[in-house]
Amino acid sequence: MKLWREWVLPRLLDSTLGSDRQIRMLRTRTLAAAHGRVLELGVGTGLNFAHYPKAVQSLVAVDPNPGMAQRARERMRSAGIDVEHHQITAETLPFDSASFDCVACTLTLCSIADVAAALREVRRVLKPGGQFLFLEHGRHPDPSVRRWQERLDPLWGRIFDGCHLNRDMPQLIQSAGLMLRGVDNPIVSKAPRIAGYCYLGRAERDLPQ
Repeated sequence: MKLWREWVLPRLLDSTLGSDRQIRMLRTRTLAAAHGRVLELGVGTGLNFAHYPKAVQSLVAVDPNPGMAQRARERMRSAGIDVEHHQITAETLPFDSASFDCVACTLTLCSIADVAAALREVRRVLKPGGQFLFLEHGRHPDPSVRRWQERLDPLWGRIFDGCHLNRDMPQLIQSAGLMLRGVDNPIVSKAPRIAGYCYLGRAERDLPQ
């Protein structure tokens, strides 16, 4: 299982997600508003590095998978921005409160074990008014597809390192105290219906009263 998680899966995801033109376009849309000091959760193999705009001054990237980290560090050298990489989980972040202008994640919240804790950390480390930028697949609006998501979720998670098919991303984000500022629902055409319904949007940490 370790061989699959740390060697095979990083290469498989790097190849499939990195070569899909639609997903590359969605990454660019998601990250277009990123600026200042940015934290990226679940940086994986660093596929987002090429999609950050020039307004990003520095990037702190976190991911717990050592197989992912090796390939991400290779991309850091040509990222064109200052990248600081940490091989850690998102549930407990070693960063000061209110220390980031933006937090970003793409195709990450699906596989964080305690996603509620991770989103509370997102809110904590964001500056007041800071933005959370996200692109995630999750719960499908069609009841028939949702039933298949429920059936296949345990098997899917074992294959794809804890990934869940059926998480309600907007509800999770709002439950962490972040205010949604717009969500689109693109469908990844090459993905199966159970995994192709996406949430692309941004949320904000509230300003102090």
